[in-house]
Amino acid sequence: MKNFLKNKIMITLLLSILVSACSDLLDQEPQGEWVRGDEGSSGSFQSDVFTLYAKLRGFHVTSGSTALAIHSFRSEDAEKGSTASDGAAHGAMYDDFEYIATNGLIGSYWTDNYEIIHLSNSILHDIEEAEKGGVALSDGDQINKSEAHFFRAFAFFNLVRAFGDVPKIDFKIADAAEANIPKSPATEIYQLIDADLTAAETHLPRVWPPVFVGRLTWGAARALHARTYMMRNDWNNMYAAATDVIQSGIYNLNTPYNQIFRETGENSSESVLELQCTATASQPATNDLGSQFAQVQGVRGAGDWNLGWGWNTPTELLAGAFETGDPRKDETLLYFYKTGGDPASIPANQPYNEKPMANADVINKYYNKKAYTNPALRITYSKSGYWYNIRIIRYADVVLMAAEAANETGKTNEAIDYLEMVRARARGNNNSILPKVTTTDQAELQNAIRHERRVELGMEFDRFYDLVRWGIARDVLHAAGKINYQDKHALLPLPQNEVDKSNGVLKQNPNY
Repeated sequence: MKNFLKNKIMITLLLSILVSACSDLLDQEPQGEWVRGDEGSSGSFQSDVFTLYAKLRGFHVTSGSTALAIHSFRSEDAEKGSTASDGAAHGAMYDDFEYIATNGLIGSYWTDNYEIIHLSNSILHDIEEAEKGGVALSDGDQINKSEAHFFRAFAFFNLVRAFGDVPKIDFKIADAAEANIPKSPATEIYQLIDADLTAAETHLPRVWPPVFVGRLTWGAARALHARTYMMRNDWNNMYAAATDVIQSGIYNLNTPYNQIFRETGENSSESVLELQCTATASQPATNDLGSQFAQVQGVRGAGDWNLGWGWNTPTELLAGAFETGDPRKDETLLYFYKTGGDPASIPANQPYNEKPMANADVINKYYNKKAYTNPALRITYSKSGYWYNIRIIRYADVVLMAAEAANETGKTNEAIDYLEMVRARARGNNNSILPKVTTTDQAELQNAIRHERRVELGMEFDRFYDLVRWGIARDVLHAAGKINYQDKHALLPLPQNEVDKSNGVLKQNPNY
């Protein structure tokens, strides 16, 4: 374990150093062999690009309560959690669909995603200007360009799913007034996303040497492209992108499910896009090298069990969705007892044989085990878990995208095979559970694939967006007791302060 965290610190410190390094360091090639030959991976724009990695890991984009509220709370499988009074306004907003355009989280989400877009635009503009000036781009410059395209696509994808039509700012901003433009149709935003990801796929390497673990790859760009097609129910392009990743042979499902979300399972054989986080003994609780992903979702208790805020918690509906004996249930739900309760009332959580104790006034029944930290590291580096990597895209997600697209395009047998890949890994050596799905009825297979996405990817973001794109959000959420949900709630209101300061240029979403 000591060597594991030491390696993580070295990797993350390397990225941190490169962000603030001088040009001499940026001109150096990474140590070791690089898979594409002798060209250096360090481009002239690498410092700004590495700043984008830090921004992607930011509290309001992927790692904190903002991202979790928008991507997770709104489904039937997650809720705010914690105590009734803690963040009550956010619970009403995202759990109960009492949307308010002045809610602070949507403002932060908007701002931080556009910060990624603005920096990406600056990088792309400066690279284009260098080319116009006769500068021949190195291979490292081409990679930097592809990374900037990826980050811009990622941020715009966040925004278009959350808000629908948004301003298409695809140019470098010299003055803030230049960013005050009307919304573009979502179709135009997706066209930009497609162009960006196609560009990213062109020059990103298939793999990086270990010193650059976590850096963007062709597979990350192609998998994200599949996800964007999935949101549009563009089955043919979704199928092509997902199967490209599968046929590359880069990833596999050999990592047992009960290891994926442990620290020792970070950057496993199915890691397609994983944000690198760590902590040091001298800086145990900062976002400089890590994130608050585990802290926001940690057990809300006292003393040894003061692990976090206790937000983003699984519901009983998710607990009941797992088939009998499915081992993924115990790797998704973190069981606990409350102050004054009986520890014998819950099973010990593996692999650490712990029975967490939460405050008596928490309203949730479970915590998210996919943000559960190693107690040995808590003792050494703080209880906040800033070192915990954030899994953004796993290979299992890609395989299930291929299964869904195959089924929707009439490739039933292929869809069955992809679905079985995921179920077989979950089943392990226990053939008495999770039987192979063999139905060739398209509707029945569709339901089986949708179920598999729910349990395989439980508490990993985006269940709400699955419900929306399937057209079943209203029925599912009403059945779950979230009766305030109406079709308009598929999109959030634009941050009211952004509308106000635009002086009439930016129009609020309908019905808000």
